[in-house]
Amino acid sequence: MKIKITKETKNELEIILKGENHTFCNLLRKKLLEDKDVEVAAYTIDHPIVGEPRLYVRGKNPKQSLLKAAKNIKENFNEFKKILES
Repeated sequence: MKIKITKETKNELEIILKGENHTFCNLLRKKLLEDKDVEVAAYTIDHPIVGEPRLYVRGKNPKQSLLKAAKNIKENFNEFKKILES
């Protein structure tokens, strides 16, 4: 996955997630919305076959919220993996 920041201000962040699709973007959006510091988290894919997801986050510190959401997803995946392996 490659990430390209297209907009970054104090309270807003917009990135393109190259090589991703609805599956990951939906999970990331959901985790972002669980953060009390996030006001808005949404994504769009302009073309269903060749479009690249564009994620938009607005809140207190969107970059920090994005890092926190990614860490949470990783922890959930590791817990799931551990359960499967036992």
